[in-house]
Amino acid sequence: MSTEPLLRALLAGIERELPEAVSLRHRLHTHPELAHREGRTAAAVAQELPVASTTVAGTGRIARVGPAQGPTIAVRAELDGLPVRERTDASFSAAGEVMHACGHDVHMAALVALARAAHGLGEQLPAALTAIFQPSEEAYPSGAEQLAREGLGAITPSAVVAAHIHPELPWGTVALDPGAINASSDSVEITVEGEPSHGAYPHHGRDPILALAQIVVTLHAQLARRIDPLSPVALTVGVLEGGTTENVIPARARARASLRAHRQEDRLALRAMVEEIVGAVAAAHGCRGSVTLVPGEPALENDPDIVALARELLSGAGLAAAGEWRSCGSDDFAFFGALSPIAMAFVGLDGAEGFKARPLHHPELLPPDSSVGAVARVQAALYLAAAESTGTLRATALA
Repeated sequence: MSTEPLLRALLAGIERELPEAVSLRHRLHTHPELAHREGRTAAAVAQELPVASTTVAGTGRIARVGPAQGPTIAVRAELDGLPVRERTDASFSAAGEVMHACGHDVHMAALVALARAAHGLGEQLPAALTAIFQPSEEAYPSGAEQLAREGLGAITPSAVVAAHIHPELPWGTVALDPGAINASSDSVEITVEGEPSHGAYPHHGRDPILALAQIVVTLHAQLARRIDPLSPVALTVGVLEGGTTENVIPARARARASLRAHRQEDRLALRAMVEEIVGAVAAAHGCRGSVTLVPGEPALENDPDIVALARELLSGAGLAAAGEWRSCGSDDFAFFGALSPIAMAFVGLDGAEGFKARPLHHPELLPPDSSVGAVARVQAALYLAAAESTGTLRATALA
């Protein structure tokens, strides 16, 4: 049967739940917690859920709503905040060194509203809805990776979906595109070992700082020559360390960098490029170079069938499709792709009443309360699209 009656029923339930959800959002925002320390946050969410939740991955919670048997669609929200001191003027702002500067408070409150609305439909749901409140999206070890590796206990979702606010997209629109929408992310530490000497006698030493500086320049130059220019990649050297005083050539210098790519072949090519350039350039300076790689999340690949069906439901949820939106940002939600098909949507904030345009992770980013409802409506559309796409849509009493 058509999903439109189901969507209308869920949206009506969400609307009834919004006052409580907004209140929850305020409480969550006022008391943010860092990755792997989200005990208070998880407890606050669990208290508002219509069913008992199960603790997973340390501080995470999962809760199954609807039919006790049969397939389930998982909807994910994130528990953790960021090590950012808030600079908003909200009455419910955080007071310390931690802030929900990426909208996780909105995502959690929206998912609670959706779970409560779904609970009201009970056996009429097309498939069970499993709410995942995931720890540690902002830091390693990744909560999503742990959940994907260990599974969700007795629950095996047919699909996993999520919605994320985005301040660069217009209010009332949703970016929902098939294929790679976020990049993989790897971290590398580069070490160059030279020979120390007095700065006045550089010919007696081998300068690792000069070698490292050339490595940084070469990496950026070669990026444009090793990867197809039509393929999104990004390399950022964010840390340079070396030396303790201005007139001594040190024995060692270090750099830390991130590598991002949409395609797996480009991810592997970036890793190989860094190894090659570090070794060769260091050797040309009479130094020794080494690379330590810390693999991060894979590229986030949206399932095309879920995306196509969800886009058809957006207008019924009072939203419109945004233009194509892909970025070299990364999200550990991508790890859930090892369990089942996945899809993530980005919910626009730009132009919303009362919203001051600020980028993600900015100390002044404050999504309006109206974004709780917008995110919940998108979560509902994704849930129903995933149920239909994966063949779990059951006949219901709704007509």
